[in-house]
Amino acid sequence: MVTDVFDVTAELPIPRQSVWELLREPQTFPRVFSGIGACDPVEPAGGHTMLRIRLGSLDSGIRVHLVQLRIRRWFESLELVCPAQGSFASVQLLGDEKRTRVVVTLFAPGRMHPAVEQATNAVIVAWVERGLRRLTDLVRGAPTSVLVNGENAPLRRRAEIVRHVVGAGVVPTTRPDLGIKQLRTLTAWGFNLAGGYAAGAIAEPGRTALIDAEGALSYGEMHRRTTAIAAALSERGLRAGDAVGLLARNHRGMVETMVATGKLGIDVALINTGLPARQIEDVVQRDKLSALFVDDEFDPLVRYLHSDLPRFSTRGAAFPGRPTLDDLADTGHSRFRRPANPGKFIVLTSGTSGTPKGARRPQPKGFSTIAALLSRIPLHMGETMLIPAPLFHTWGLAALQLSTALRATVVLPSQFDAEECLRLVAEHRVRTLIVVPIMVHRILELPKQVRARYDTSSLRVVASCGAPLAASTVLDFMDAFGEILYNVYGSTEVSWATVADPADLAAAPATAGRPPLGTRVAVLGPDHRPVPVGATGHVFVGNHMLFDGYVNAAPPEEADGMLDTGDLGYVDASGRLHIAGRDDEMIISGGENVFPRPVEEALSYLPQVREVAVVGVPDREYGQRLAAFVVKKEGAGLDSEMVRTYIRNRLSRFSVPRDVTFLNALPRGDTGKILKRMLAGPGGEPAQHPIIGTIAPNS
Repeated sequence: MVTDVFDVTAELPIPRQSVWELLREPQTFPRVFSGIGACDPVEPAGGHTMLRIRLGSLDSGIRVHLVQLRIRRWFESLELVCPAQGSFASVQLLGDEKRTRVVVTLFAPGRMHPAVEQATNAVIVAWVERGLRRLTDLVRGAPTSVLVNGENAPLRRRAEIVRHVVGAGVVPTTRPDLGIKQLRTLTAWGFNLAGGYAAGAIAEPGRTALIDAEGALSYGEMHRRTTAIAAALSERGLRAGDAVGLLARNHRGMVETMVATGKLGIDVALINTGLPARQIEDVVQRDKLSALFVDDEFDPLVRYLHSDLPRFSTRGAAFPGRPTLDDLADTGHSRFRRPANPGKFIVLTSGTSGTPKGARRPQPKGFSTIAALLSRIPLHMGETMLIPAPLFHTWGLAALQLSTALRATVVLPSQFDAEECLRLVAEHRVRTLIVVPIMVHRILELPKQVRARYDTSSLRVVASCGAPLAASTVLDFMDAFGEILYNVYGSTEVSWATVADPADLAAAPATAGRPPLGTRVAVLGPDHRPVPVGATGHVFVGNHMLFDGYVNAAPPEEADGMLDTGDLGYVDASGRLHIAGRDDEMIISGGENVFPRPVEEALSYLPQVREVAVVGVPDREYGQRLAAFVVKKEGAGLDSEMVRTYIRNRLSRFSVPRDVTFLNALPRGDTGKILKRMLAGPGGEPAQHPIIGTIAPNS
């Protein structure tokens, strides 16, 4: 049992002023002391800085305390006091420009958390000493911000792959003969959509593969229909190495197109349904597309493309003479030359101006691709998966590919509606829900009485990817639905990078999590060397699913086999990655590096705020400043000065947004990602845009 009072003394080979400056920053504590998930400034009290500190884990229990940061003597002593618990820590600094002696006196530390109460003094002393040593690493630049999960240990990684795929039931152990047939099928078609449906057709041809508005389609039917479609396309002259465009919503026709073209070795450009006609024309020309597969509702977007470009209807039959997928499937063809390599998907990166870049996604590399996600997300064979996330988005596409390996039944709504999503979960007893963050937000916005109409107790995994999840959204969702939320951080270029499971999110709601099996994540400085744990740098990722390059653009920067994600972040003391923001979002205001995300996180806790985005804009005096764009909840009373005062009391003065603009809605792309470049026009003035609606500056 820990005693009520004891001291910890440490000698640090770094200047006293450096130690002082680090300990005065609230963000330092979760970055260097494991077990502290968050440390957020709140309204000051009694002239002291107030911190909301989150301690513990999902297993040991989470405790949230309000703690005062009291400055006793500048550069020499400070205290962390928790009045509600009658506990405090006194920190004394002695030393000079070369060395520092740190004396920490702990009073009643066991009152802060049951796990501390049950620990020994020696355990707590070692914990404090490790945190203080990380201060030395921060000042001296120790290269410690590297997270590796089996990427550098091939034997262990192979053993883990076997463990995860066998544990999930991907490889059958009771029917070796069936397993051999499936492996032969996968070898023939590849570990892709085509191979997944073909293997499913051998193992369980009658199992439902897909449910959409038109009904159900089995694995056997999917394999037969896509083989016939591929043969008919081959008769029409499409060959391996060609590229086609696919402009469709989520439904069976989109999936059948991807599978059939993959069987022919044809690349498919997945076109965002929200792109304007001019950008679609640019994609057609840039990627040299040989044909277009398009839902009839999107015909106005492709109507004026060159008439020689063949078109096929993926949904509907409104245009005489235009073949539909049913027409192709009914031709009776079944033979075609199997390609040496299956077709690839070209995913359009989310751009806010100009034509999005096309990124070639690689085919999954055997069972290692499946095992990577299974190592962080507990999915099992034969379950039902709901995918409202668009399939033209990397996350929706990855989930569909994973579903075939697990022989899941995929429920595929063509468009997202929050209440309809819950209805589908209840109707089909969905176990896994694949979403993007705006969908999580919209589900939470449903009134409690509406959510209560639907039995969602079958849900075991809600996996979100595509943009950051605000900490307040994470906590609200887990309060409403339980510990079933998973936050996947990645990109079109690097696939996955990290996954935050419910234990990570309960402890540190804003974290991006830890790397899955076979992945290496490093936070690098300008010299491409790892920065210390707790320091901010560029996030680089290495795994076996890095993209195969852009169609017509230079690839991202590379270092030691890893790609630059374009994000800035840091690794905390518990080995979790945190994203500070995009490198092009960070501003320099009055010589200080300032990130928009902490301001967005703080404002998201305000009960009057429905949505918020913060961007950097030019400033004559400081070079740059922050501007906040806020969507208020209906009937909420909130003005710009209240917003500024709220941030002023919680973050640095450079984080206070000079401009606060209230909007009816934030501009979003087709996956729900906020399009920040559309918010501020030239000179930092709010930009008018039809998506935003009426703008009321500084109201």
